[in-house]
Amino acid sequence: MNEPTTTPQPLSEAQAAAEAARLIAEGYSTTGPTATSYKDIAPLPTTGDTVPVAQPGRPPMSQKATDASALMLSGSVAALSVGGATSLVLYTLGQVDPVTLAVGGAAPVALVLAVGSLLRSAGRAKAVAHTEHHHHYNGPVRQETTTVSSTTCGLIARTRNNTR
Repeated sequence: MNEPTTTPQPLSEAQAAAEAARLIAEGYSTTGPTATSYKDIAPLPTTGDTVPVAQPGRPPMSQKATDASALMLSGSVAALSVGGATSLVLYTLGQVDPVTLAVGGAAPVALVLAVGSLLRSAGRAKAVAHTEHHHHYNGPVRQETTTVSSTTCGLIARTRNNTR
C-alpha cells in the first residue's frame, strides 16, 4: 500500500560543479535548445487516511440545505430590488402632500395584489372551461346531480358550503 519513500542523495562537489557549468553553458548557448521548465523528480510525500477538513467559504451542508440557502439568497435579492425601488419612489415624492406619498408607497403592493388576483382568476377559468358532458346508457337510468358551491370570505376565513 504505502511504499517507503527514498530521499534523493545530495550531489558531490564535483557533480554539483559539473551540473552548474552545464546549466550556465546551456543558458548562454545560441545553437541548442534552452530549458524553459524544470521538473522536480523527487518523489511526492505519501498520503494516508485523513479526515476531511472544511475549506474556507460556504460550510459543508446537505443538498436540501444548499437548495434552501440558494432560495433564501435569491429571495433576498428580489426583496432588496423591490425595497430599493419603493425607497426611490418615496424619496422622489418626498416634497409632495401625504396623499400622493401614500399612493406612491402603495403602488408596488397594489401591483403585486393585482397580478396575484389575475393569476388566481386565470386558474379558476381554466378549471371551469369544459362543462359539457355526454353520457350514453342502455336501459332505465336514474341520474341525480349535486352541485356544491363554496364561499370563503373575511379576515378570519369562514367557509360555507351550499348544496343544491
